[in-house]
Amino acid sequence: MPKTPRQIKLGAFLMQTGHHIAAWRLPETHADDGQSFKRFAELAKKAEAAKFDTIFFADSVGVRNEDPTSLHRTARSDHFEPLTLLSALSVVTERIGLIATVSTSFNEPFNVARKFASLDHLSGGRAGWNLVTSSGNGEAHNFNRSEHLQHGLRYERAGEFYDVVTGLWDSWDDDAFLRDKESGIYHDPNKLHVLGYQGEHFQVRGPLNVARPPQGWPVVVQAGASEAGKELAARTAEVIFVAHQTFGEAQDFYRDIKGRLARYGRHPDDLKVMPGIFPVVGRTQAEAEDKFGRLQDLIHPDVGLSLLSNMIGGVDLSGYPIDGPVPELPETNGGKSRQRLLLDLARRDNLTIRDLYLRIAGARGHQQVVGSVTQVADQLQQWFEEEGADGFNIMSPSLPSGLEDFIELVLPELRRRGLFRTEYEGKTLRENLGLRRPVSRYAGAKVAAQAA
Repeated sequence: MPKTPRQIKLGAFLMQTGHHIAAWRLPETHADDGQSFKRFAELAKKAEAAKFDTIFFADSVGVRNEDPTSLHRTARSDHFEPLTLLSALSVVTERIGLIATVSTSFNEPFNVARKFASLDHLSGGRAGWNLVTSSGNGEAHNFNRSEHLQHGLRYERAGEFYDVVTGLWDSWDDDAFLRDKESGIYHDPNKLHVLGYQGEHFQVRGPLNVARPPQGWPVVVQAGASEAGKELAARTAEVIFVAHQTFGEAQDFYRDIKGRLARYGRHPDDLKVMPGIFPVVGRTQAEAEDKFGRLQDLIHPDVGLSLLSNMIGGVDLSGYPIDGPVPELPETNGGKSRQRLLLDLARRDNLTIRDLYLRIAGARGHQQVVGSVTQVADQLQQWFEEEGADGFNIMSPSLPSGLEDFIELVLPELRRRGLFRTEYEGKTLRENLGLRRPVSRYAGAKVAAQAA
């Protein structure tokens, strides 16, 4: 049988009114979309009809921007808890994957394992967990802490967190539940496993009170690009969402992360690299630039400066000349990889503080492309075919128009080039992403013992 040609994987990264910080101010945008299930259901159905692999919701457990000079000017302060939203969306969709961010910093493994196992059952095997470590002190203040855990400790905790969650997902063998009314046996006691985890950060007995998920494990996603983040991803992640500014950076990261997998007994195909990309697409270059210009004109300076301060590691930039150079900044306890990316961008392109906040107002450090259908498709194709990506997380500038533009303009061109599917390959997220279903550690150990 001939091998199926490799094709681009696509996620629809949905953020309230769109990814551009000023998108909520467009006349055609519904400013209350962050609190409208109807709107999210419409978006999910559009993405599924277009055969996207997944929809994705980021999350934080605090208001995303606490700067009193700009908080009241942004549409980032109110949003649904993503697992609750995805559980509702699972009812109105059938094939598209459902990925949510849940932090290891302010949750407990048992709760996370239980919720994602439940979502996987509710959706028929379409759940994905974006495993992150939170970095903002604003979130810490909501959980009995005056400041965040140190960066290295966050990743130590995250590694243990992953081990506990996946161990709990293996609490039951796939065929453990007999539910035999005649014999009165509900489950086979030999197919129930107590985790009994004792670690540095967690002590969790188990078992999980949810049957093994349809996918074995929900798909595990990560987004870290620091050294600690890359190493955790090499051991645990099946999809990685990442930000790159240049094709060279994307290639270097792709080859680096794929090259780390072997030492954990993994194959390069076991991890899909899906950079974020912010596409402003028009039928012509001029049309795309006009769309982008409308958004840029709506950025209030306080909002732009606050966004940059937050993204660059939580450093207050308000005391520096806005049209002066981006200053040298100390390494912070915030997101290290994003701070480095933004500082490198400012130095490489000789950007002022204002220039830099205008540059990231939509993509927040992810790749941004403003152009015609051919230009957008060419870039996706190059990154995909030349070891820069396995797919992309599409960050629509505004919603619903930005997602509709990508679906109506770019997808037909990608399909014409044979780069994107016309039908889903399977029913589960793993099947559509081309990921293996994990064998339970207990079933694997039994097979190994029998072969010995």
